[in-house]
Amino acid sequence: MDLSNQDIKFLQGVGPKKADLFDKELGIHSAEDLLRHYPYKYVDRSRFYYLHEISEDMPFIQVKGQMLRFEEVGEGQSQRLTAIFSDGRETIELVWFKGVKYVIDKYHTNIDYVIFGKPSAFNGRFNIVHPEIEIASKLPPPEQMGLQPFYNTSEKMKSSFLNSKTIQKIIFPLIQQIKTGIPETLPAYILQKYALLNLSESLINIHFPKNTDILNKARHRLKFEELFYIQLSIIRLKNWREQQSKGFVFSQIGHYFNTFFNDYLPFELTGAQKRVLREIRIDVASGKQMNRLLQGDVGSGKTLVALMAMFMAIDNGYQACIMAPTEILATQHFSTLTELLGDIGVNIALLTGSTRPKDRVVIHEKLRNGELNILIGTHALIEDNVQFANLGLVVIDEQHRFGVEQRSKLWRKNEQPPHILVMTATPIPRTLAMTLYGDLSVSVIDELPPGRKPIQTFHYYENKRPALNSFVAKQVEAGRQVYIVYPLIQESEKLDLQNLEAGYEYMCKVFPNYKVSMVHGKLKPKQKEFQMQKFVNGETQIMVATTVIEVGVNVPNASVMIIESAQRFGLSQLHQLRGRVGRGAEQSFCILLTGFKLATDTRKRMDILVRTNDGFEISEADLQIRGPGDLEGTQQSGLPLELKIANLAQDGKMLEIARNTAMAVLDDDPQLEKNENKVMAKQLQKMKTNSLNWGLIS
Repeated sequence: MDLSNQDIKFLQGVGPKKADLFDKELGIHSAEDLLRHYPYKYVDRSRFYYLHEISEDMPFIQVKGQMLRFEEVGEGQSQRLTAIFSDGRETIELVWFKGVKYVIDKYHTNIDYVIFGKPSAFNGRFNIVHPEIEIASKLPPPEQMGLQPFYNTSEKMKSSFLNSKTIQKIIFPLIQQIKTGIPETLPAYILQKYALLNLSESLINIHFPKNTDILNKARHRLKFEELFYIQLSIIRLKNWREQQSKGFVFSQIGHYFNTFFNDYLPFELTGAQKRVLREIRIDVASGKQMNRLLQGDVGSGKTLVALMAMFMAIDNGYQACIMAPTEILATQHFSTLTELLGDIGVNIALLTGSTRPKDRVVIHEKLRNGELNILIGTHALIEDNVQFANLGLVVIDEQHRFGVEQRSKLWRKNEQPPHILVMTATPIPRTLAMTLYGDLSVSVIDELPPGRKPIQTFHYYENKRPALNSFVAKQVEAGRQVYIVYPLIQESEKLDLQNLEAGYEYMCKVFPNYKVSMVHGKLKPKQKEFQMQKFVNGETQIMVATTVIEVGVNVPNASVMIIESAQRFGLSQLHQLRGRVGRGAEQSFCILLTGFKLATDTRKRMDILVRTNDGFEISEADLQIRGPGDLEGTQQSGLPLELKIANLAQDGKMLEIARNTAMAVLDDDPQLEKNENKVMAKQLQKMKTNSLNWGLIS
């Protein structure tokens, strides 16, 4: 039975209109897609309650009884229908604000019904608004009803009567159909080794479990399968790439690398930087294409490592490029590298959306004839008319900010793909890295350059503002600069912008003798650049801004970061913002400012930031608190992070087992040619036809 080819519109209760909604709202096209749309919660329908047992904190109740009478109140928009429902001893009100005529026509007195819904109290009496109602004689006994599934839908679907209950009714006959068995997706020896349910049993019991025990077994099987196939796919592609993908051989460490190392290095490399450079050196000399992820906290010296990797390319007659997600960051890289290079004789250029047409012509020409050694830019680098003479190394900064297709265009610039170094200042939890970047080798810079002092972080409430103002004044008097960051979050953009502007006016009023600049995403690029530059040059002492300064502004003289309404930022974002200070030799400070009333998770976030500067510890905590889908960048990462059932925050141990199992399978049978493994080859092929070819994309 091949459910993957069975169009959903032909299922009982669907049809073309509902099929179109399923497609547009949930990406569900086939019967199999629907079976893989798992419930997000379950409600126990295995018992009836008596009305005298009800309390307001109960999530749902199920009661058997009869309607005694109906009462209509009001007209038009304010019309309401109430039914008095009795279980033979007590009564409860059932209330409808919509569909009044439908309810009156459908439900009658003197018939046994089962009602189901959430009880709430009003004027000392319990009621249930818009309950589910079934004729009691048409339902199985409660002990056979088990746990009722609830499915995610959208507002659009609900308004077209395609709610959770309707989805349940569409899935039910499909489940009866698969009871005869559907093709297994895992080999028998894996099912046996880990005592996993077969696929048919798992799908039946994920949708209509009789009890929590069988539900947990179904969940376990489906989670393992999901994680196993992601890992099998990643490892297989990595193995294939290592065998097939020949890389340029950078055989010598030559003039530029040695001259820079001996005469231009601004400070002695840390042990971590030396280790990473050795790892890169081995990769680029191996004859295989390098695909390496370089993780390191803000300010750990990733750019310096990237530059020295680029010298390896230049010394061997190749060009290198850096692609950054924003013009500000690209410009920052350009000025940092230009300063580091001094008069060493390496030709470097910057290409962004703002580059003038006549300058572009010169850059394109120098790039094509090999005169240009390093090109730094934004997505302007992937335009078709940007042609390299011999691109040997691509450095991608903050990779997760680029779309998958954008990134892959860069290494189609050559017949033979260049070496790839991906840099991120957002430390990635291990479980997430195994999934997002499982096909890349990973290097970590886990030391700060010498002379850097750890940033001191404090959490203050609003009432500390006067003391905070005195602290800011002392810092500015000592010649330091200050960032003040406000949230600017899409849903309440207008209000946020007002807060930012009010904050700017407040700072100008409190500090009339200091210069204050303001930067936000609504400014035109030239205005933004002008204001940023004033702060970089030290012409303004205080910068009031939104998160546009999160990445790419390097002001060693800035020693204070104040984050207003810090409760509205995620942990990783707060950590990134904090990394804007602490770039010079002076002690730096980060102040998290919030109101008194804070949710438990928010208080946890503040405590973690105050306690540690370790980006990896912070990213693990962020994953636990927020889950993988919310972590910045995962939507663009190039792998199905919208996992259907597994959860990387909770299933780390299972992910490791799945990865080790996948490795063992491929070590034994790299092409999955053995009879018992053909089921996996078939499943991988199916996954491949449903998605992009991730093997071309790091």
